[in-house]
Amino acid sequence: MISVEDALVQCLALVGPLPVEHVPLALAAGRYMPGPATASRDQPPFAASAMDGYAVQGDPTADDRFTVVGEAGAGHAWHGTLGPLQAARIFTGAPLPDGATRVIIQEDVIRDGDTITVKPGADAGTHIRPAGQDFRAGDTLPARLLRPNDLALLASMNVALAPVTRRPVVAIIATGDELVMPGETPGPDQIIASNSFTLKALAEEAGAEVRLLPIARDTVEALSFVLGLAEGADVIVTTGGASVGEHDLVAQVAESLGMQRAFWKIAMRPGKPLMAGRLGGAALLGLPGNPVSSVVCAHLFLLPMIRALLGLPADFHAPRPQPAVLAEDVGPTGPRAHYMRARLTQTGGLPRITPFDRQDSSLLSILSSADALLIRPAGDSPRSTGAPVTYLPI
Repeated sequence: MISVEDALVQCLALVGPLPVEHVPLALAAGRYMPGPATASRDQPPFAASAMDGYAVQGDPTADDRFTVVGEAGAGHAWHGTLGPLQAARIFTGAPLPDGATRVIIQEDVIRDGDTITVKPGADAGTHIRPAGQDFRAGDTLPARLLRPNDLALLASMNVALAPVTRRPVVAIIATGDELVMPGETPGPDQIIASNSFTLKALAEEAGAEVRLLPIARDTVEALSFVLGLAEGADVIVTTGGASVGEHDLVAQVAESLGMQRAFWKIAMRPGKPLMAGRLGGAALLGLPGNPVSSVVCAHLFLLPMIRALLGLPADFHAPRPQPAVLAEDVGPTGPRAHYMRARLTQTGGLPRITPFDRQDSSLLSILSSADALLIRPAGDSPRSTGAPVTYLPI
């Protein structure tokens, strides 16, 4: 068995950043942009009014009078030039006329026909947005996972197509004669397939495109056929069939199809019978069949692989443990790292974490109630209430 840390290194070695594609901004939210985007224009591209009011020249004071000689609106510039004691009616976002040095807000003047008079106590601000105040042509938006706010900036930069990493394609294959799909009627010795739906949701949330393939039955022919359906995927994820029983065929069939195995079995619970390798142009991740084992291993290995495929910086590939303190005593861990399903309580300061009493890897009700994985290193001694620990949010 290898450690969790070594297994992650080997999983990440199976994948690398995918090519960049250009997608319309309307489809770019949540996509990873691996390089900078560059503005092709200034924003604003001209000096603009920040308020509705009157553009004037100079530094007017109370009772100064100006003659209104033009009007400028957003998208409709006034192309004249203002002289002394002249004003142009102007609206927010309109280009500032030549000769204007400030905007008097409309609440600070009295208008009578084409004449305005400045009121006492008028706001002394210029109310002008200089050209390039926001950004200049050539300025860049750095690499990042694009949020909705970033799309507005890219649009203002006149970037119509966002340069983002192609979504990794993840093919998910559940294996086993005992499985039927939700909604079907299981036989007396069958159960409902559950792993694939959480794995699909996790992978999609991380930025992947997921293909949910048919259940592969426990025959060489069936598993070979379904593995063939995964052609073109960047990652093939199997669940079940990676242990040592005579019906556990994933390694046997995958190797007959040319898989180069990276490792099999890791020193962790749940998830000991994890397998990884390369099959053709895809990384293959063989997850355990137990539902909780499958999901925990997805957090630890599949999601980092997706992040690496997206081209995120290496510092963001691995899960990031968070600090907490124990809310109750816990015993020793033994020779394998233990990722215990747990619940967090926020009480000010570091959260308090309580592992569930039942940690069997088949208990989906416990997994559904958990919001954290308490990380217990291999060989860890007993720890008392209040001791510092780390966890992964789930």
